[in-house]
Amino acid sequence: MGTHVIKMPDIGEGIAQVELVEWFVKVGDMVSEDQVVADVMTDKATVDIPSPVAGKVLALGGQPGEVMAVGSELIRIEVEGAGNLRESAAAPAEPAPAPAAAAPKAAPQARVEVAAVTAPPAKPAVAPASRPAPVAREANERPLASPAVRKRAWDAGIELRFVIGTGPAGRVLHDDLDAYLAQDTQTSPAPVGGYAKRNDEQQIPVIGLRRKIAERMQDAKRRAAHFSYVEEVDVTALEELRAQLNQKWGDSRGKLTLLPFLVRAMVVALRDFPQINVRYDDQAQVITRFGAVHVGVAAQSDNGLMVPVVKHAESLTLWGASDEIARLANAVRTGKAAREELSGSTITLTSLGALGGIVSTPVVNLPEVAIIGVNRIVERPVVVKGQIVVRKMMNLSSSFDHRVVDGMDAALFIQAMRGLLEQPATLFVE
Repeated sequence: MGTHVIKMPDIGEGIAQVELVEWFVKVGDMVSEDQVVADVMTDKATVDIPSPVAGKVLALGGQPGEVMAVGSELIRIEVEGAGNLRESAAAPAEPAPAPAAAAPKAAPQARVEVAAVTAPPAKPAVAPASRPAPVAREANERPLASPAVRKRAWDAGIELRFVIGTGPAGRVLHDDLDAYLAQDTQTSPAPVGGYAKRNDEQQIPVIGLRRKIAERMQDAKRRAAHFSYVEEVDVTALEELRAQLNQKWGDSRGKLTLLPFLVRAMVVALRDFPQINVRYDDQAQVITRFGAVHVGVAAQSDNGLMVPVVKHAESLTLWGASDEIARLANAVRTGKAAREELSGSTITLTSLGALGGIVSTPVVNLPEVAIIGVNRIVERPVVVKGQIVVRKMMNLSSSFDHRVVDGMDAALFIQAMRGLLEQPATLFVE
């Protein structure tokens, strides 16, 4: 028998280190070739790490939440044959703990990608005597559970290490979460009322995508000289056009939201303001100006904020942009967005839809220099040609990197977008 060492792979894009998000195996488990053993996260996306060999796990190289350098030791596996670890190589710093002397543990189930996890349908109560005997878990042992179970536990504020697993090799199942929640409900005193004092606390580790979001937001605010500009837009005519297009072609081509019109307005306005469709490398002190318009569309997922990219928006029709936005949003929600779909944007569009408020101050998505924020549409009285009329109004709340974009250029760019949106026929005049 030999030892095969899997090192943290070079994922590309000049990435020197990644964060270890989750293990799908533990010491003593048997793994098969191409089985996913861990998830790591780059600045862009979560990446699966498969095993190139089959064998038994001897040691794990880190804990979830730990930042590891590319090329560092990720996992050791005992394999048939010589393996790739030379005899002269140093032995592991800490010997791997021997697996419990019980029946061989089953290999982890295949990973399943999920979009939104909800509690499974109610099942008939199971008598305690009919439940499988729980498997003992060591004090520092990470419990086995599928991503669906982990997400449900996270949403419910449950630490899996306190849940007794009755699945193969002690895996925590949905039934185990149901039993834990039922027990917690029975043992926890019901609140006296809305004014009852509370002293409970919950520690939530900031790891994975949430850590990356925090780091990127902090880095953007620290490095970029942010300034925001707000302009109100009369979208009455635009909304009338959108309603007419949906009535005529909605069934055959799909319903249009406001976003494709905003993307089109950005594309047309950028023709006169190419200095805003850029990426700024502040380390090399180089501004790269793009002819292509790759629009990042900020989207909320169960795991946090992500920015899929509509590539070459300048070449898309309204329905083409609408279809691509819908496709990318679905990929983000289901956790299946590829790394290349989450990178390469040259300008970002962010909208909270009906929750968009009146004014916002979005954070620039570095290394871009502009982000266009969209607030909700409200009906309010407006003076038009001396008459008070009710119009549909919407604010564009946008932020820019003042190191690259002058205030006048930013204001003129947003005003150009306003003019296009208020006279929507001009969106299509070449």
